[in-house]
Amino acid sequence: MEQTRQLVNTITKGIQEKKGSSIVIADLTGIEGTICKYFVICQGNSPAQVEAITESVGDFARKELDEKPSAVAGQGNAQWVAMDYGDVLVHIFLPDVREFYDLEHLWADALLTRIPDVD
Repeated sequence: MEQTRQLVNTITKGIQEKKGSSIVIADLTGIEGTICKYFVICQGNSPAQVEAITESVGDFARKELDEKPSAVAGQGNAQWVAMDYGDVLVHIFLPDVREFYDLEHLWADALLTRIPDVD
């Protein structure tokens, strides 16, 4: 569990490094039958920023914890990139796409932690 929390913190740092905003960590550990333990959700303001955040998260996780995602989906159009780290799923959205899918409310039972934006 400690390793998973470390991964969530490292992913968050990777997002902040590229000025990803509106970071929300959804703790799914208390919910039966979920596909993972945590969602880390954030947004970038352009496809280029979404790509940069994706790259940064990958770099931070690899350098700090020697972790690599088992899958990365959505890089082609960079409107919604999902990175699968097993116990942690990272979702990097463009703002309107994030609003449309509204993952935070889909998992209303989850404990949500909002991380303040870095200026």
